[in-house]
Amino acid sequence: MFELNGQIAIVTGAATGIGEAIARRLAAAGATIAVADLNITDAIKVAGSLNAGSFAVECDVSQRDSIERAVENVLAKAGQIDILVNNAGIAGRAAPIWEQTEEDWSRAIAINLTGVFRFCQLVAPHMLRRKYGRIVNIASIAGKEGNPNMVPYSASKAAVIALTKSLGKELATNGICVNAVSPAVIHTKILDQLTPAQVDYMTERIPMRRTGTPEEVAAVVHFLASPDCSFVTGQCYDASGGRATY
Repeated sequence: MFELNGQIAIVTGAATGIGEAIARRLAAAGATIAVADLNITDAIKVAGSLNAGSFAVECDVSQRDSIERAVENVLAKAGQIDILVNNAGIAGRAAPIWEQTEEDWSRAIAINLTGVFRFCQLVAPHMLRRKYGRIVNIASIAGKEGNPNMVPYSASKAAVIALTKSLGKELATNGICVNAVSPAVIHTKILDQLTPAQVDYMTERIPMRRTGTPEEVAAVVHFLASPDCSFVTGQCYDASGGRATY
């Protein structure tokens, strides 16, 4: 079940953390992975450790021309795109709104939201021509509840959830399913961007009283990226240890 043999998947931010775990999970199910990341050196290492045929693609998700080149490269090399996982993102600077700068806001929106918009915008027409596709956007529980001192991040992730719901409805009759996953705090390097107080704040609100693992998020993404996800679209699945149930 959930086999992905013969499918091509783009996973952004796949050189490390949740993205890498997703790439490994989908590759184990048979998919060929385009490991898209700004860190091309680590992306090449990850791609080389996956199944035969997987490859690295350099991509800065904050730049439209970089995304365009990445999509073109994947189509040139693999000929199709069956799965798009928009995972790349940043936590941003920890500070109250009156200390956040225009640059802090713009960077979070560009990477966490506009990059998702652009990838979906460029990949959707290809999926429409083939009448098949799976798009999974990695949001955050912060997009549902809002985390203090993380206004740009929380706002960008809330927008990703709304984008997912809108796009899911737009593509619902075309064999394309669009869903989001909202993790709570996951044990990755992104936590290095946060203060211990912020990590404690988020962890204390998880009923399981622990952080999640990248592999636990990847397991949810696997279903949503598979052909078995055939009557589920426009949804936001939590991987939150029970923090949010809505």
